[in-house]
Amino acid sequence: MMSRTRIKICGLTRAEDVAAAVAAGADAIGFVFYAKSPRYVTADAAAQLILAAPPFVSTVGLFVNAGVEEVAAVLQQAPLSLLQFHGDETPEQCAAIAAAVKRPFIRAARIGSSTTPADLIKYEQDYRSASPYFTGLLLDTLVEQYGGSGKVFDWSLIPEELAPRVVLSGGLSVQNATDAVQRVRPHAVDISSGVEQAKGIKDAAKIAAFISAVRQADNI
Repeated sequence: MMSRTRIKICGLTRAEDVAAAVAAGADAIGFVFYAKSPRYVTADAAAQLILAAPPFVSTVGLFVNAGVEEVAAVLQQAPLSLLQFHGDETPEQCAAIAAAVKRPFIRAARIGSSTTPADLIKYEQDYRSASPYFTGLLLDTLVEQYGGSGKVFDWSLIPEELAPRVVLSGGLSVQNATDAVQRVRPHAVDISSGVEQAKGIKDAAKIAAFISAVRQADNI
C-alpha cells in the first residue's frame, strides 16, 4: 500500500499564499509568532488568514521560547489547531503550555554535528513522557537563529524506527523533496524558505511543484 506523506507549508503571511497552499493540496499551513522572524505575523493577521483555511487543513502556530500567557493570547484571536515549539523549551515547559491552552504540540529537534540517532530517540521519549499533548518531533538543522534554518542536515541520523513518526524539515526544496521522502519516509514534511520568492512571500508555482515532488516519492 502506498503511503501519503503529509505536507505543511510554513511561514505564511498573505491570503494569496494560504490559497495557493490549500489549492495545491497542503495538509497544514503554518504561522510564525516569533517577532524576530521575517515571516512573523500578529495574532490578528493570523486570525484573518486562518479564515481562508477549509476543513481538514491544520493550522499550526510556531512559537520560540514563549510563555503560557503569550500563547494563550494568540489563541484568543487565532484558532490554531496545533502548536510548534521551536526554541529552548523543556519537556515540562511544553507540557505546561499545552495543558493550559488545551492544544496538541510538536517539538522541533535541532540537529547538529554531534547529534546521534540515540539522542533523537531519547528526545522523543522525554517529550512523550512529559505530556499527552505531544504528537511528534519536527527535525530541523541546528543553526544560530531560531524558527527554521533553510539548511539540510544529515538524514542518515534519523533512526529507521523513528522516521515514520517525524516531520522532516530543514533545507527542503523542489529539487530535493523526492529524494528526501524516498530516503527518509517521514510522516510529514515542512517547508518555508524553499517555496518563497522573497522572505515571507511564497511562490504558488514552487508550492505546487514541491507538493508534486513529494507525491512523486509517495508513488515510488
